[in-house]
Amino acid sequence: MTTDGPTGKTHLDVSEAKVPRQLELDGINDEEVDDSYHGQFTRNDRRDMDRMGKVQELRRNFRPFSALSFTVVLQGTWEVLLVATSQGLVDGGLAGLFWSYIWTFFGFGLVVISLAEMASMAPTAGGQYHWVSEFAPPQHQKWLSYFVGIDAPHHPEACKLMDTGWMSVLSWQAGQASGPFLVGTVIQGVLVVNNPSYSPANWQGTLFVFAVVVLIYFLNVWAANAMPMINNIFLILHVFGFLAIVGTLWVLSPRNTAEVVFTQFVNGGGWSSMGLALMVGQISAIYACICSDSAAHISEEVKDAGVTVPRTMLWSYVLNGVLGITMLTTYLFCITDLETALNDPSGYPVLWVFQQTTPLAGANVLSVVMLVMVFAGTVSFNISTSRQTWSFARDNGLPFSDFLAHVDPKRQLPVRAIVFSCVCTSLLALINIGSNVAFNAIISLNLVSLMLTYMTSIGCVLLRRIRHPELLPRARWSLGRWGVAINIGGLAYSTHAFFWCFWPNTTPVDVTSFNWALVMFGGLAMFAIGYYLFKGRYVYRGPVVLVEGWRTD
Repeated sequence: MTTDGPTGKTHLDVSEAKVPRQLELDGINDEEVDDSYHGQFTRNDRRDMDRMGKVQELRRNFRPFSALSFTVVLQGTWEVLLVATSQGLVDGGLAGLFWSYIWTFFGFGLVVISLAEMASMAPTAGGQYHWVSEFAPPQHQKWLSYFVGIDAPHHPEACKLMDTGWMSVLSWQAGQASGPFLVGTVIQGVLVVNNPSYSPANWQGTLFVFAVVVLIYFLNVWAANAMPMINNIFLILHVFGFLAIVGTLWVLSPRNTAEVVFTQFVNGGGWSSMGLALMVGQISAIYACICSDSAAHISEEVKDAGVTVPRTMLWSYVLNGVLGITMLTTYLFCITDLETALNDPSGYPVLWVFQQTTPLAGANVLSVVMLVMVFAGTVSFNISTSRQTWSFARDNGLPFSDFLAHVDPKRQLPVRAIVFSCVCTSLLALINIGSNVAFNAIISLNLVSLMLTYMTSIGCVLLRRIRHPELLPRARWSLGRWGVAINIGGLAYSTHAFFWCFWPNTTPVDVTSFNWALVMFGGLAMFAIGYYLFKGRYVYRGPVVLVEGWRTD
């Protein structure tokens, strides 16, 4: 066995490692346990928490249906396909957006399934950074959980540095900012539709973001105990809102022919080939498919998380995928003039479609339905974001970790992490006042950072599965003999998506069209390096040191 420097962490050799005793009992005595403080959980929940060395601090008030509702609403595929597909329409056109969604759904599905199995092995709010810490080779677990790509500075072969835990937190914080921003700018677009003389200003959009953040705070703190029921209501609205919009568009909207929708591609970005344009435009489809892993970040609030969370991740992805392809097909048939729709004064092609479909009052109703569902997704997004932040702080991965890791004993909530996430969104929204280019660069980090965490966590579990499958925790939701193939597919697709996330929307590139995610990504990575060098390496040990089968000196 070897010892990891100042942390005092002892790595066990393969021959010394044993299957955790809790997992030997998996599936046995998993009846409900009624804890008046933490709510109802199963013996499997307790075994999972014990194996990971975690203390139950949050109330397990999500049941299978409410967990599914939470994840479906947060992912919000059909809503995203309506409000955030301009890049796909420019680079690919109607046919390009349709077919890129098809291959993205199947490719990203391998990522979701791989993550779901890891969520069954280790159902913790930490998600990706915990899985990396537990499944990476022992000598690399600490730095790879904190960094992606190279070792800590004491490894001379290091050439590049990124951070799993930091990138997980960053991806969710950046994504959290995008939801209120969409709500605010769509409201401004609706105002333009109703009053063509209205000229949207960035500061007004920022004020709308502030209003949304305040509502999110009150719902997620003061109505926290009711959130499972609220998410169930949101799911009903999600389905009925979908039916209302699809039904209205099919009955009343003028439509394209099938030939136009499925075979006419557009290279509006000025790329050298149509294939390259499609690769750049696929980002819209990728954005619509992410966030099924949000269920993993509420694992410590879900009853029987070892099976409920992976099932939730899979079925939410399938349900949203079916609704998404139906809505996308309908929407594309209704965009009868692509250039006019992209240049609509509202800034949103979907608002142009609503105007072509119904009189002004009807377009407003459809817009409100869409807005309500985008808002519902931002509420759930804050829950997942705050839990991810709280978990990483619990493992001393962030500045002021002791403060952020605090759980309110009365509410059994990480209130400080919730407030911190709301404050981050508000501060990012202030940037929009000066430059929406800078703000868009920050929120574009959502995809880049998320793909990096997917690549690393899947790569680590794949390596463990190939080299030492006997050391993988038993999963109650397992990929079985298909694990290697699915993990390889998931790793390949997430790497593919990561590469294309850095490309600009159009060429030639100027200051406004440049994809600043690359610069932001590098800058924040350097900050993470600096924090690790001066403090992180002394206090961050990685969650694996608490997992059964490991011990500290």
